[in-house]
Amino acid sequence: MALINRWVNEGLRWRVFDAKGEVLGRLASRIAVVLQGKDKPTYAPNRDDGDVCVVVNARHIGLTGNKLTDKVYRWHTGYIGHLKERTVKEQMARKPEEVIRKAVLRMLPRNKLQDDRARKLRIFPDEIHTFGDKPLEPFVMPPRKVREMRPRERRLALRAKPAKE
Repeated sequence: MALINRWVNEGLRWRVFDAKGEVLGRLASRIAVVLQGKDKPTYAPNRDDGDVCVVVNARHIGLTGNKLTDKVYRWHTGYIGHLKERTVKEQMARKPEEVIRKAVLRMLPRNKLQDDRARKLRIFPDEIHTFGDKPLEPFVMPPRKVREMRPRERRLALRAKPAKE
């Protein structure tokens, strides 16, 4: 909590993201925008104006396609032949908050502000979090614009012009 006291608290908001049922990439891109402060009219790339993001229900994040079994996290331990790998399914069983953390941090620009922005990201696997005393604002994901196709007969009927009598 000592690092929080060093932040500039003027204009700083605490945003809560509920990850239950959300798609990982879509949620991570929204969080990255808020962490950078790009949703504010006072955005400047050389300042850390982003808000604190508290993500709850990280255990219930959704993935599209076969990413649960096909997506693999790899890292090297430093020893010869020790390339480790773990699927998203295994990672979700061990530490589900790390899946969201990696997705968000890989969307942030790699510069001197990345560590400061990463400190403002707090992720919890369930509904319970430690920031009950802060003025939290829930962040609502905008609805996806999915275009519905009309049945073919209806489209043809709309295109046909009525005969004038």
